[in-house]
Amino acid sequence: MAYWVLKCLLSPVLFGCWRVKVEGRRHVPGRGPVILAANHVSFCDSLFLPLVLWRKVTFVAKAEYFDSWRTAWFFRAAGQIPMRREGGSVSERALAAAREVLASRRVLGIYPEGTRSPDGRLYRGHTGVARLALECGAPIVPVAMIGTTAVQPPGSMWLRPFRRIEVRFGPPLDVRRFAGATDGPLALRGITDELMSEIHRLSGQEYVDHYAKRHDVVGSPGAPPVRPIAPAEIHPVVLDEGDHPGPDPDPGPDPDPGPDPDPGHGPDAARTLPGTDAARTLPGIDEQVARGTGEPSPQAHPAA
Repeated sequence: MAYWVLKCLLSPVLFGCWRVKVEGRRHVPGRGPVILAANHVSFCDSLFLPLVLWRKVTFVAKAEYFDSWRTAWFFRAAGQIPMRREGGSVSERALAAAREVLASRRVLGIYPEGTRSPDGRLYRGHTGVARLALECGAPIVPVAMIGTTAVQPPGSMWLRPFRRIEVRFGPPLDVRRFAGATDGPLALRGITDELMSEIHRLSGQEYVDHYAKRHDVVGSPGAPPVRPIAPAEIHPVVLDEGDHPGPDPDPGPDPDPGPDPDPGHGPDAARTLPGTDAARTLPGIDEQVARGTGEPSPQAHPAA
C-alpha cells in the first residue's frame, strides 16, 4: 500500500521537475515474473526506474541504505530487499526473498554491477542475476539509465531539477536455452556477459572488464576521465559445448614481464567480453580502459 501512495505522490513531482523520456517500455511483460537489470550510475536510479512502469518493482538494495534514517524510510515503504554485499546467511535470506518475488510473478529490479559505477563507466556484471533467472524461469530485461548522474551526482543529497533523463528498455533475454545449467559457471557467465553487452548497447557507456570497486568516487586520484561513446552493435554471446577451454595441462611459472614502456599500445590494449572470441572485440574499450596492469579475479557474487 505504501508503495502506491509514494508513487502517486512522487510521480507528478518527478515528471514535472524532470524531462523523462522512456524507450522500449513495450519490452517489459505486462504480467508474469521478470527481472529488470540496469546500469547503476546514481542513487536516484532506484527512484526513476519504478516510476516509469505501471507494475510494482521490488529492488534488491544494499543494506547500508537501511542503516540511515534518511533513506531507510523510503526503502522500507517501497518494499525493497536489503542485501549485505559481504555475503553470508543475511545475503542468502535476501536472495530467498528475491526468489519469492519472482515466484509470486512480480517484477524484480537488480543492478548486475553490484554497486554504483565509480566513474560513469559500465563494469563487469556479477552472475547472481543469471542464477536467479535460471532458477525462477524469469526473462531478463536490460535497462539503461541515462542522465541520472546529472540529476544527483555521487555524494550529493539533493536532486537538481530540470534535467533530462532517459530510461531505455531492451528486448528480454531468453535464458531457456541454458535450462538445467544453474550451477554451470560458463552458462552463468555467458548470460551475464550477454546482458552487459545489451546494457552497453543501450547506454553507450564505456565497458571495463573487471568488477567495480565499491569505494571509488568520481574525480578521485587515479580515476580515469569519463568519456561517453556512441552505442554500437554487439553480437550476443552464445555458448557452445566446445567453448570450455578446459584446464591448462602445464601452465608453468608466471614470469614477470616488467614494466610496459607504452601500456596503451601493448597486446592487452583491446579487451573482449569474456566468453567471446577475439573477433568480437567490444567497441568503445580503448587504450584508456586497457591500461590496467591487473584485475581482481572473478568471484561469484550472490547480490547481483
